Amino acid sequence: MHTVLLYVRSIVFLLVALFAIPAMAGQQTLLILGDSLSAAYGVPSETAWVALLRERLQSKDLDNWRVVNASISGETTDGGVRRLPDLLEKNNPSVVVIELGGNDGLRGFPPGVIKSNLASMVKNIQNAGARAILVGMQIPPNYGQRYTQMFADIFPALSDSYKTVLVPFFLNGIYDKEHLMQDDGIHPTAEAQPMLLENIWPVLEPLLK
Repeated sequence: MHTVLLYVRSIVFLLVALFAIPAMAGQQTLLILGDSLSAAYGVPSETAWVALLRERLQSKDLDNWRVVNASISGETTDGGVRRLPDLLEKNNPSVVVIELGGNDGLRGFPPGVIKSNLASMVKNIQNAGARAILVGMQIPPNYGQRYTQMFADIFPALSDSYKTVLVPFFLNGIYDKEHLMQDDGIHPTAEAQPMLLENIWPVLEPLLK
């Protein structure tokens, strides 16, 4: 009797595994490596743009994509470089969104260092066989025209060098609208989250189909 039970259990396990293989094989991972703009800082998590992205993927019959949000408030490009190898190994993503650099700029980090860190991440992603999306950022003009321009130029320059797709400016249409920004003047409100998604969606959608 014990032998029969073991045999039946083995057959059941095999059938479950066989049915699961196609589903697993068809699933792909979208990894988001970002800072507070993607970590739902100051807004309910269910209203954040990443949560809205998950809803959109389902509505567009793209629910074969799994979204892993590895964003951390306060994250810098240096932190992204250090965390990325482990994230790539654990999640095996097909597409990686790099939404980093803003905190580096606000802290006045040298543009060369920021660019080098972002380049390192792009190369690691491409070497892992995944597609990288660079999310462009700009900083307030009070940092001086030379620095703000050098910072803004980092993202399109890297996009050209490594043939990656680029979101020109993540906060486009948001940063200069008082009601769309939190009191700190840095983070978008809940009302602005759908706009963040719209700013990235035209670049992201073609890579998911």
